[in-house]
Amino acid sequence: MRSDVQDRRPGRPSARRRDRVRERHRGDERLRPAAGGGRFRGIRLGAAWDPDPSIPNHRTEPPEHLFLRDDFRAGFAQLAPRHLTFEAWCYHRQIPDVTALARAYPGTTIILNHFGGPLGIGPYAGKEKDVYAEWRRSISELATCPNVVAKLGGINMEINGFGWHERRRPPGSQELADATRHYYEFTIEKFGADRCMFESNFPVDKASCSYTVLWNSFKRLASGCTAAEKARLFHDTAAGVYRL
Repeated sequence: MRSDVQDRRPGRPSARRRDRVRERHRGDERLRPAAGGGRFRGIRLGAAWDPDPSIPNHRTEPPEHLFLRDDFRAGFAQLAPRHLTFEAWCYHRQIPDVTALARAYPGTTIILNHFGGPLGIGPYAGKEKDVYAEWRRSISELATCPNVVAKLGGINMEINGFGWHERRRPPGSQELADATRHYYEFTIEKFGADRCMFESNFPVDKASCSYTVLWNSFKRLASGCTAAEKARLFHDTAAGVYRL
């Protein structure tokens, strides 16, 4: 599953992100900020892993507790000196590993992808309240790390358990907003709008809804925010984190 699709519209260069951290490298030339024509901003790594075989792990087959491994951290340590960010894609039970990483490297900006992947299939099916309670505890702890920001989105995938992809008619923006509002509002409450940004997660979300419907749901979710908060959620936080 890829969620790091580039915006390739003419005249609108996007910040590029690599998809893996090189282990044990020493000054790898590919991490130079000048790479990618000056648009290289950071690394994205999929560490999504669960012990249950019914849960699809990330396509790179990451090991358990990847973020705690010495060989991974040897590469991770190369990011801050180069002013590069790190995008963490994991499942909800791995969020404490992200917290440990953030505390070990307070000088590196970490972007949590997709709310930390709350699961709703396999052994987690029918346990939404339990998953949400565990997720809340982990998010509350992660939010205490000032070097972490959160991407709000990517929660309409099959793994999240809403079953949108199984319906004959896809959900509308109001239904999407109503079903997922508690994740958005709690994350914004804990991180603040200045450390949150909306994300589309397309084309993966296409299995559940259209691009237009998704962004209309964001507008509904942000309807109670101030003008300044909306600016941060829809633009300012992303522009600052990615230096756009």
